Amino acid sequence: MSPLLLFSFVIIYFLILLVVAWYTGRNSNNDSFFIGNRNSNWMLVAFGMIGTSLSGVTFVSVPGAVAKESFAYMQITLGYLIGYMVIAFVLLPLYYKLNLTSIYNYLSSRLGVNSYKTGASFFILSRTLGATARLYLVVRILQDAILESFHVPFWATTLIILAMILLYTYEGGVKTIVWTDTLQTSCMLIGLVICVVYILSQLDMGISESFAAMGDKGYSKIFFTEPESRFFFLKQILAGAFVTITMTGMDQEMMQKNISVKTLKDSQKNVVTLGFIMLAVIGLFLFLGGLLHLYADAQGIAATGDKLFPTIALNHMPSLVSVIFIIALISALFPSADGAITALTSSFCIDIIGLQRRDDWTDAQKKKIRQRVHLVFAGIFLLFVMVYKWIDSSSMIGVILKVAAYTYGPLLGLFTFGILLKRSVNDTLVPIVCIASPLICLMLDKFQKQIFGSFEIGLELLIINGAITFSGLMLISKKKNLHN
Repeated sequence: MSPLLLFSFVIIYFLILLVVAWYTGRNSNNDSFFIGNRNSNWMLVAFGMIGTSLSGVTFVSVPGAVAKESFAYMQITLGYLIGYMVIAFVLLPLYYKLNLTSIYNYLSSRLGVNSYKTGASFFILSRTLGATARLYLVVRILQDAILESFHVPFWATTLIILAMILLYTYEGGVKTIVWTDTLQTSCMLIGLVICVVYILSQLDMGISESFAAMGDKGYSKIFFTEPESRFFFLKQILAGAFVTITMTGMDQEMMQKNISVKTLKDSQKNVVTLGFIMLAVIGLFLFLGGLLHLYADAQGIAATGDKLFPTIALNHMPSLVSVIFIIALISALFPSADGAITALTSSFCIDIIGLQRRDDWTDAQKKKIRQRVHLVFAGIFLLFVMVYKWIDSSSMIGVILKVAAYTYGPLLGLFTFGILLKRSVNDTLVPIVCIASPLICLMLDKFQKQIFGSFEIGLELLIINGAITFSGLMLISKKKNLHN
């Protein structure tokens, strides 16, 4: 299919998003931008969060990694389910009890202002690095598939995508995103199912036959029982649980959608439902990955990793399926990017500059500041996407999870300390502890062979990071009787 026709479908899809954004963003204010006026429907939030949780990286990287890692990612997904239960029944009751707009306000009331600012700063760093990595992968595919033929430079493609996202989130924020994410998740999942059905038909196989063929190739192994391996099932499940607790439960982007739901009970239903749906959806992505590798083997296609799915979809499938792939890919991109920019804007305005606490500013002034911050973060996204282009990793999901291990660890330590222990900390020393912990983990990771021998540290680096932060907070703490 010609790049011009593909681009036309992208524009039509984007115009539909603009119509939804216009309708949902009417009469919006800062409250609707930040938390959707606490009036979001839990079923819409749960369904839309599938797209936010998965992103274009999952859409491309998870299937592409099957040849090297088999179905090992399913072990992490089982851990996700445990993490969602902790979020639903430990963290959400806390957030609703305190009536939080930013979840990092909890750190302020429990540990102090420096702890609060540190937690918010690590979120901003974490989400910026993770979201721009996701954005880079999809922009790279769109560049190769469409805009390269128009001689549009990579930076301009990124700018176009960011401009699209800004246009439909600029006014409505969370209130708009809840609806646009629902639309985009639907498109992504429909595209996923169509691609699975098409490849099955091309391979002339049923589901059971394809699983048998994957088994023969070694693609379908789920549980790894070698303790020293980074894919050892206990490490993967435990790491998956903590990845979810931190990257969802301690992440303003994900939680601002949950706390936009009317009641705690509905918000808990949202999170638990999301956990079970994610099991099924990730399983389908892995199944697709196995099919893609079988198809590539049969057709002599040399593409691997993140390039496998785009290569097959755009060069070896009918034009209609290629269009469906591009729309599904964009549908996977937008929920992760739009929510990230909105959440980063919210966190910076509320946590860093204290927008809601400034009584000397009018609502109009606050809105203007929020919009300027929104634009600044779009510029930061452009910069970091260009950095990832320079790095050019073959598997971005590995990069994202590695970044999360370093940047979410201090958040894990801060929240765990605050929730589990009735101790106060020397608040001025908290930033030092939280910066030192990832640096220690960096050294452990770099020299792990010398320190641990054949034992490989994988995603559990996040847990180690959180434990070091927790230990550091213990060293600068003392007993205190809390009454809240």
